[in-house]
Amino acid sequence: MKRCNTLAECIEGKGQFVDDIANGLWAICEESSWVIPAHLDKLQKAGKDLPDVAEPTVDLFGAETGSLLAWVTYLHGPKLDAVSPLIRKRVSRELSARILTPNLTRDDFWWMKAAMNWNPWIVSNWLTVALLTEENEPRRQATVAKVTRTLDNFLNPYPTDGGCDEGPGYWNHAAGALFDCLELLHSAAAGNVAVYDQPLIQNMARFIYHAHIADDQFINFADAAPKQHVNGDRVYLFGKRIGDEPLAAFGAFAARSQQPGQGAVSGSLGHVLPALFNLRALATATPTAAIPLLRDVWLPDIGVMTARSDARSSAGLYLAAQAGHNAEAHNHNDVGNFIVYADGHPALIDVGVEVYNTKTFGPQRYDIWTMQSGYHNCPTINGVMQSAGREFSAGGVAYKADDNAAAMTLDLAKAYSPEAGVKTWQRTLRLNRHRNIAITDAFRLTKPTSDLTLTLMTPYDVEITQPGVLTLTGQSKPGQDTGRGKPPTLRIRYDATKLKPVIE
Repeated sequence: MKRCNTLAECIEGKGQFVDDIANGLWAICEESSWVIPAHLDKLQKAGKDLPDVAEPTVDLFGAETGSLLAWVTYLHGPKLDAVSPLIRKRVSRELSARILTPNLTRDDFWWMKAAMNWNPWIVSNWLTVALLTEENEPRRQATVAKVTRTLDNFLNPYPTDGGCDEGPGYWNHAAGALFDCLELLHSAAAGNVAVYDQPLIQNMARFIYHAHIADDQFINFADAAPKQHVNGDRVYLFGKRIGDEPLAAFGAFAARSQQPGQGAVSGSLGHVLPALFNLRALATATPTAAIPLLRDVWLPDIGVMTARSDARSSAGLYLAAQAGHNAEAHNHNDVGNFIVYADGHPALIDVGVEVYNTKTFGPQRYDIWTMQSGYHNCPTINGVMQSAGREFSAGGVAYKADDNAAAMTLDLAKAYSPEAGVKTWQRTLRLNRHRNIAITDAFRLTKPTSDLTLTLMTPYDVEITQPGVLTLTGQSKPGQDTGRGKPPTLRIRYDATKLKPVIE
């Protein structure tokens, strides 16, 4: 069953897609489980070899499947009944058995107490199923009550600055999914659920433009990718709800780049349906009037700073740096890491994450090179990289910004195990507007050493021009013209009496 068949039948209404829709519904109901195999071992008690049909469990994709079936039967119920009165009965029974009953009766699904994206992502789909299909009033009320308690578990420990430590790539499934939940509650309660005036909710919404660099590029700490497909419609609506016109304009900007109303639709039905009714507003919105491109951002709770040469412009230098700790969601053991963009082009980068595999979220996570501080813009001290855990964190974090510069200072010593032999390692990251970026490391070790490495990761070609100077040359790639021109040539200056460059 294709989502486009469902939408096409909604628009055309002649019945030519109904058989395909019915076949798709029945086939999905015949599946032993809607949970993907990689998630079974974290949810079901019987282990991970095969899904246990006697123990229905709920993961991200099982919940999304439930939401899909709920929307399809809600939209096409009478037409499906004309094919067979058994279809909706079967779907209703499966939704109750696989989504509604286990979520209502069990409290041992770990995501129900989690302060990360699984919580609102699943809840938004669970709530959809309940509101569209649960006919038993006491059960529906009990479900909504449990939904709100589950969302509290997500919100209560959330950083008050709204920062998503999973990275902006997870904003769609964290703050964005929370917005889905709030919109469902707002609609079901006829507007009597008033939360959009809460500072935390507003800060969570704004994080997506706090982390924006230029065009489709965002800071990509943790497992986030540097290029993001932002759901422009959702961002626009969120901005309107909280009365933040720059956020709404940013959503219109993102939507305009995705050419709304042209070509195939994407996303779940729960996103596509409101987007279709919002096309006219997006088409008439002015997306460039107030695109934030903030000059300075400081998120003290997650320890992230960003700074650029000028507000509202991607020209010049851009610096983002992080403090934090090494037990954050999707952590990379990278306290003190930073990235640099020049005229909107990535120059010193966080390489991101490889395709998820069995190691990514298991005990071998930090065997993966992309998860190690040695492959971030961090020091390796006495051959020792940073360690994982809440105790491995930044200390003495301080931040200051004015018209001339923006800077963050932090002590990296606690991010390393005792084997590193470091007493203090004070790193200062400073953007001097319209001039340069200065990275200063001042440290004390337990004993002298010659085994120190300061790593810089770059997509540029690197040449040792002369002692104390590295020249970085960027190349424009075919099909990647952003209108910003060729990447500028950069120079890294260092003390040649203390440091010897090695290019890999």
